[in-house]
Amino acid sequence: MCQVNTDPMKSRQGYVQVVVPPSIITKETSTDMVVREASNVTLTCKATGYPEPYVMWRREDGKNINYNGESVNVVDGEVLHIVKISRLHMGAYLCIASNGVPPSVSKRVSLRVQFPPMLSIPNQLEGAYIGQDVTLECHTEAYPNSINYWTTERGDMIVSGNSVSGDKYEAVATDSGYNKYMMLKIRNVGPKDFGSYKCVAQNSLGGTDGVIKLDEIPAPSTTSTTQPPYYATSAHKNGRNSNKKSRQRPIDYEVEEWRNPDYDRDYGPASMRPPGEVPDVRSPGVYHRARLVLHLSSSLLSLLLPAIRR
Repeated sequence: MCQVNTDPMKSRQGYVQVVVPPSIITKETSTDMVVREASNVTLTCKATGYPEPYVMWRREDGKNINYNGESVNVVDGEVLHIVKISRLHMGAYLCIASNGVPPSVSKRVSLRVQFPPMLSIPNQLEGAYIGQDVTLECHTEAYPNSINYWTTERGDMIVSGNSVSGDKYEAVATDSGYNKYMMLKIRNVGPKDFGSYKCVAQNSLGGTDGVIKLDEIPAPSTTSTTQPPYYATSAHKNGRNSNKKSRQRPIDYEVEEWRNPDYDRDYGPASMRPPGEVPDVRSPGVYHRARLVLHLSSSLLSLLLPAIRR
């Protein structure tokens, strides 16, 4: 308060508000947790500051949270309560506190869900022929991480560990969170390799296995499917080999042939002459030349007559 001692006295009051950025109360906030699948889980986050901080929960990876039967991205409040937790809830969660006074603060809480191994096999029956390379596959889920290996139908362990290579077998196991991919490659399959193979997964909560049967199939045929070459045969005429390409027979358009009845009667076959008529002994060439000379003589005479009359 500011006061001036005059008559009368004068004074003025002022108010100062002190803001405090948020901070998380570690002792009252949940830490990393490991729980069994299907149990209930409660995560708590306490924060202080002025004004009173706003608190929310979300996943660190940005995925939605299955909360009370709904899929949400953010859960408001200091408490995150999950009923019948599943492996899908596994991950890191962030408690974030803010009150408008920078900076905002957060705390990371890791939530791990334990469950016994589960296994799936894409193909339970595989086929291969002698000399072929074949691959067997298994997919497993488990937490804690499982120990995975392959056995024969007699129970003999083939390989174990993450990656083993050999002359006959090659085994690979790849982890992705609580998922694991198992692959067994058998090289140069022989008669003794046919039978059943088992992929096994075990952890502290239990174990499981799956069977893949490898059967023999006929080897693919080696018969060549190449068509024989085509050779075009050449035509022979009068004892000489002709290199001309073969031609297709032209389409018959049924064109009617024109004939000279006088020529057919005189020089055609006997079947075309009237009965009892004797053919002309002149050759066709003489006949045509005579007709041509007569035609030219007539034309020349028609040109000369007018000149003579003059």
